[in-house]
Amino acid sequence: RAARPPKMMENKVFLSFTFYSTILILKMYVVAIITGQVRLRKKAFANPEDALRNGGLQFCREDPDVERCRRAHRNDMENIFPFLFLGAVYSLLEPSPAVARIHFLTFCVGRVVHTAAYLLRLRAPARSAAYSLAQLPCFSMALQILLATTPYW
Repeated sequence: RAARPPKMMENKVFLSFTFYSTILILKMYVVAIITGQVRLRKKAFANPEDALRNGGLQFCREDPDVERCRRAHRNDMENIFPFLFLGAVYSLLEPSPAVARIHFLTFCVGRVVHTAAYLLRLRAPARSAAYSLAQLPCFSMALQILLATTPYW
């Protein structure tokens, strides 16, 4: 007799949220790896021990390309972490699976395009448009969470 999956894994909205969240976390790992590769290629290390291991203390320095990667990663953390909270709570509100999927997909696409625009130096307003697109579902989810929880305030 097969074991039953946990209740949460029967929730189509939560499964969709889990899928898109995992894509976003993997994207963040890719940006971290890119940052490390740019550091190695440009010989621009943040710590003296890393610089010593890779040629000398003169390589303990900042580099504009490394800083661009770091800003892209930091921007992900500032936006994806709140999405993880909002999306998880939103999933508990039992929204329409199709509407929820649109929220999650829109955020995911916006963040992927934002990162591509950042790292590939796409012309303005590509990055800010992608950022704004990704904020729409977050505001929508936050508003729905507030409306659902106001009676308990």
